[in-house]
Amino acid sequence: MTPDTANTLNVTGLLAVAKAAAAAGAGVLGERSNGALDSGTVTNKGEAGDWVTAFDVAAEEAVRTAIRSARPDDVITGEEHGTTRPEKPTGLRWSIDPLDGTTNFIRNIVYYATSVAVADSDGVWLAGVVHAPALGRVYYASRGHGAWLEQDGKRVQLTGPVPGRAGQILATGFSYDPEVRAEQAAALGGFMDGFADVRRLGSAALDLCMVADGTHDAFGERGLNEHDFAAGALVAEEAGCWVRRPRLTSPLEGGPSAEERLSAWTCAGTLEISGKFPL
Repeated sequence: MTPDTANTLNVTGLLAVAKAAAAAGAGVLGERSNGALDSGTVTNKGEAGDWVTAFDVAAEEAVRTAIRSARPDDVITGEEHGTTRPEKPTGLRWSIDPLDGTTNFIRNIVYYATSVAVADSDGVWLAGVVHAPALGRVYYASRGHGAWLEQDGKRVQLTGPVPGRAGQILATGFSYDPEVRAEQAAALGGFMDGFADVRRLGSAALDLCMVADGTHDAFGERGLNEHDFAAGALVAEEAGCWVRRPRLTSPLEGGPSAEERLSAWTCAGTLEISGKFPL
């Protein structure tokens, strides 16, 4: 393990930091008005439909500030500001997505969230939080302590979807790249065998959490980045779901490449449907 073994094992303390950091990011997102965002606050990352807003940047800084104030010697990797390495790192690493579901956010669709997760030096995810301000939901989990939802002042433990229920729903997403999207659309019919319907909400972090709370029966999507699934996958896993994370080259090693990312699947659901997704 790392020089920070004691803190690594204190997942309750790490979860508290993750909750505070996610709340800080979600607080920034909650400042948007109900109207359309003006062109001065929205730019394109390069692919059609892949947007970044001033809120993404401000929310990530709020998340980073909260983590640094509590854990100044941990590494942080984030969607907008890359990797921050302290002089004497502990071995813990935070993976943050300040605004998962940016297109939804721009159009005032409620499915967006701040996602914060932390892993040890072996890449084991220890704590994760997905804070969705427009939904009033905070999903969270710490390794070995279950998955939970806080909403309307209530705290509920999550236990995943009901196995074998009728009318099962598959959640998925599609790439911004037209060629990849065409491949995904062509394959969708095969994945739909046994499912009654499909949903595409636009936030992988929330899709994974909604498998954990039983809203979706399964989620499968290729092409995600680590910060998209880090917290949500832990929530689903701690809810008792079968979860497959992609084996991507770490951001600390300059990865993943676009080709690596686009070929890899992130999946969650009941064990009975695990065979529906490609290896």
